Amino acid sequence: MSDPTVDPAAALSAVRREQPLVNSLTNAVTVNDVANATLYWGGLPVMSDDEREVADMVAGAQACLLNMGTVSESGEAANGNGVPLVVDPVGVGATPTRDRVAERLVSEVRPDVINGNYGEISAIAGEESEVRGVESVGEYADIAETAVAVARRTDAVVVASGETDVVATEDAAFEVRAGHPMMGEVVGTGCMQGVTVATFAGAMEDTLTAALAGTLAFGVAGEAAADGQFGEYAGPASYKIAFLDAVAGLGGVDLPDGDERIERVVEAA
Repeated sequence: MSDPTVDPAAALSAVRREQPLVNSLTNAVTVNDVANATLYWGGLPVMSDDEREVADMVAGAQACLLNMGTVSESGEAANGNGVPLVVDPVGVGATPTRDRVAERLVSEVRPDVINGNYGEISAIAGEESEVRGVESVGEYADIAETAVAVARRTDAVVVASGETDVVATEDAAFEVRAGHPMMGEVVGTGCMQGVTVATFAGAMEDTLTAALAGTLAFGVAGEAAADGQFGEYAGPASYKIAFLDAVAGLGGVDLPDGDERIERVVEAA
C-alpha cells in the first residue's frame, strides 16, 4: 500500500466547490458549534433526527455524522444510499450504557470513519481505557496499533485524536502532526473534528485521504488561531471564536503539504 497524496489546499477547494450537505446528529452541548464548523468549511449543515424524515434527509446528503445516542435510522439510511457515515463514540468507556450504545453503533451499521479520542478508540478495541465523562485522561503509548486493530474489526478508517492525531486503516497508521494545546481548552473540539472529517468525506472520493486532509486542516486552523492570524485572544472563549474564524478563512492561509506533517507509523503486517 502506497501512502496517499494529501493536498489540504486541494481538499479544501473540493469542499467549497461541492458544498456537501452533512446531516449531523450530535449532542445538545455542541450542536451549534458543529453546524457552524460545517458551514465555515464550506459544507451545508442540517441536524434532522425526526424519524419521519431522517432517512430521506440522509439519502439526499453527501455525508452523515452520528454522535452517541442516535443509532439506527440515519446509519442504515447512510449505508443504504452510499453516503459516507462518520461515527463519533463520545464518552465510550465512561459508563456501561455508553459501551453498549457504541457496540450497537459499530455492529449494526457500517461506519466509513470512526472518530474518537484516544480513550474512546481504546475502549472500542476492548483495551483498558480511562475516560472521565467525555474526556480521555489515560496514557496510550500504543494508540497507533490500537487504531489499526479497531480498523480491522470494523473495516472503517479510524481517527484517534489526542496530542498527536492518528489516522488508521486495517494495514497502516499515520500520525498527523498539527494542532495546538489551546484546542484542548475548548469544549466540543472533538465533535467539530468529527464533522470536519464528515464534511471532507462528503466532497472527496477516497475516505482515507479525506480523513487525513480533514484532520490536518483542522489542526492547522487551530495553529493559525493560536498564532493570532485571526485576531488576538485572551483565553479559551475568545480562542474559540478565533478558531472558528480560522476554519472559515483557512483558504487564505499557506497550508502545509501532507508530506510535511503526515508520517506512516505502522506498516502493514
